[in-house]
Amino acid sequence: MKINYNYLHQEFAQPNEIIKEWKKLIKSTDFTLGKYVAQFENSFSKFIGSKYCISTNNGTDALILCLKALNIKPGDEVITVANTFYATVGAIEAVGATPVFCDCDERYQIDINDIKKKITKKTKVIMPVHWGGASPDMYEIMKIAKAHNLKVVEDACMGIGASLKGKSPGTFGDISAFSLHPLKSLNAMGDGGAVVTNNKKMYDWLLKYRNHGMINRNTVEIWGENKRMQPLQCIVALWGLKKIKQVIKIRNNNADYYDKKLSEFKGFITVPRRIKGFKETFALYMVLCKNRDKLKSFLEKKNIEVKIHYPKGLNQQPAFKKFNKKRNNGKFENSDRQAKMLLTIPVHQFIKKKQQDYLINNLKKFYKIYQ
Repeated sequence: MKINYNYLHQEFAQPNEIIKEWKKLIKSTDFTLGKYVAQFENSFSKFIGSKYCISTNNGTDALILCLKALNIKPGDEVITVANTFYATVGAIEAVGATPVFCDCDERYQIDINDIKKKITKKTKVIMPVHWGGASPDMYEIMKIAKAHNLKVVEDACMGIGASLKGKSPGTFGDISAFSLHPLKSLNAMGDGGAVVTNNKKMYDWLLKYRNHGMINRNTVEIWGENKRMQPLQCIVALWGLKKIKQVIKIRNNNADYYDKKLSEFKGFITVPRRIKGFKETFALYMVLCKNRDKLKSFLEKKNIEVKIHYPKGLNQQPAFKKFNKKRNNGKFENSDRQAKMLLTIPVHQFIKKKQQDYLINNLKKFYKIYQ
C-alpha cells in the first residue's frame, strides 16, 4: 500500500469544468484582471465574511500588501511567531520593518503571553499566524492590540475554511492575507493569494497599488507594483470554492479518526489540544513524535509519505542572525522542541480509512521495536 502526501493528481483528475472556462477566457482574450478576477474576489469575500477582497499573485505578496496598506516602514516592529513559514518574516523584511519573534504554545500557535512581553514603543503590528490551518485565540489577541493601540495583520494563508466560534480567520484583524498555493485547502493550480479587509480606504488604495497605481490605462495616481492574480488561476479558485466546505468536512473527519487512534500512543505521540468551537482546516495534521527522524525513515520505507514543518524554526535559521539580538534574545522552548519532534501526516480529502489504518499499524510496529 502507498500513501501520498501530495494529492494534486487526484484533485485535478477531472478538470473538464476548469478547461471549459479556460476556453471561454481564451476566446475573450480578457487576460488581465477582468470578469473572472472580479467574480473570484466577490465570491471569496462572501465566503470569508469580509466586505472587500483584493486578489494577488501569491500569499507572500498578500502579506506584503497588508503591511504596505498600513504604511509599515523601516524602524517599525512587527510581532509574529517563530514557528512559521519563511514568507511571514520575508514580508516584514520586504517593507523594511523589524520582525520580533514570540514562542508558540502547545497547539503550535503564537504564545499569547509572549506577545505581551514583546510590545515596545516601536511595535506597530501584531501578525498572528493561523499555523497549519488551526487558529490562535484571536479574541485575546484583539484585546491586546486594542489595549496597546496596535494594528493586527492576520497571516491566514492556511486558514481558508476554518472558523473560531463561527467567525472566519481573516475577519478579526485590520487586514489579512490568504494563500492559494497548490497544497492549501483552496488552491489555484499555481500561486495565488488574497487580501481581505473591511476598510474601504485601504481597499481603494490596494486596488490601485496592485495594478501599478493606475486608475485607468492612461493615468497613474500612485506608484505601485504588479501584484495581480491571473484570470486562469481565478477560474481554478472559483471551481475550488464550490467544494471547499466538503473538503474541510472530510479533512476534519480524517483528523478526528487520527486523534482517536493516536490517543493510544501516550508517551510516544502527542496530539495537540483541540479547542471547542475552533474548526481547523487541517492544511497540516501535525503531531509530536518520540524518535521522530527514525520514525520518518521507517514510514517512508513502508511507502508512507510524511513531512516535517519544519526541522528548524525561524530562530534557528542562518538568516535570523541579522535581527536585533536584544529584541529576539528570549527562549523559544516550544518552537525548538517542536522542530525536533514534529511530524506531519497525510490527512487530505483523498486518503481512505484503510490507508489511515495502514499508517497507524505501522506506527504500532515502529514503537514496538523502539520503545
